[in-house]
Amino acid sequence: MSITRRATLAGAAIAAASAGLPRPGLAQARQVVVGTWGGDYGELLRQNIDVPLLAPQGIEVLQDVANADPRKTKMLAERQARRGTMDVSCLSDTDMNMMSQQNTLETLDTGRLSRWSSVMPALRKPYAVPHIYSALVLLYNPNKVTTPPTGFSDMWDPKYRGRVGFSDILYSTNTFAAAMAGGGSFSDYGPSQAKLMELRSLDAKIYPSNEALATALKEEEVWMTPMWLARGYMWQKAGIPLRHVVPREGVYAILFEAAMTRNSRSKDAAYAYLDAMLRAEAQVAFADRMGYLPTVTDARLPPEVAAAISLSEADQARLRSPDYDYLIRSHSQILDFWNRQFKG
Repeated sequence: MSITRRATLAGAAIAAASAGLPRPGLAQARQVVVGTWGGDYGELLRQNIDVPLLAPQGIEVLQDVANADPRKTKMLAERQARRGTMDVSCLSDTDMNMMSQQNTLETLDTGRLSRWSSVMPALRKPYAVPHIYSALVLLYNPNKVTTPPTGFSDMWDPKYRGRVGFSDILYSTNTFAAAMAGGGSFSDYGPSQAKLMELRSLDAKIYPSNEALATALKEEEVWMTPMWLARGYMWQKAGIPLRHVVPREGVYAILFEAAMTRNSRSKDAAYAYLDAMLRAEAQVAFADRMGYLPTVTDARLPPEVAAAISLSEADQARLRSPDYDYLIRSHSQILDFWNRQFKG
């Protein structure tokens, strides 16, 4: 992927507009700028990492809050700069892989991470630390779907006409669910197109955000949706009647990661921040609030939380990361079909 002049200008504009961020020439040695989401995620970082773990080390944390796409644009625009405006970037594993391939990330010296030995081996990467993870499941309303579903393919049962809903922003994982229901694989979403058009003929509903979908589930406008188990847990805690099934077709993992930018202005503080994200107590706090599983082996969840969000040993054995190379190659096609054909 080549960076265009438009992306460069856009990234420069975003960087200039980042309120509260220090200019590179005025950066303090014990200050770290963390690019992250707002909302629950940013607040949990502040409550469980920024204040209790970094402040005692004399490190001031500045959160650069934005959605993932502006954050990626900024990283691309600044990658040739001697000093960037971001030290640590938080992204999903798919986005982080893309940023790694674009030479925006530092290769980690894991010897500087005291918690590295506690990271689950399957989740280790040379360019990022794994923070939290979950699995794509099928959520359903047990009051309306009285026979528990077994997989994604249940969404195509005509008796659920008009009762299947999707979050628009999860177009890629929704496409994965359709592909798997049609006999596809992690490296072949081809069958998704025919399956999605079938669902369109069955009056599937599309909502602009996860929050809008949650409202539809609460009001029982829709009864079934593919969604991250962690978010289903949050919605259950909010009183929405939901259960989940791990789909028989395949168990897709989502991993949220953090990495150091290649041109970080404060690498010592960035390493301290990444190490703190791997602390067991911080990861348990995220699990209790947001339902995402820890990525370290010594985190002990409360029994009731573990029962709600953990996968069985059999499902853990089937858990797979996405095919990053395939998604990079196919992203434009997936998005174009979703917008022009399925939604259009």
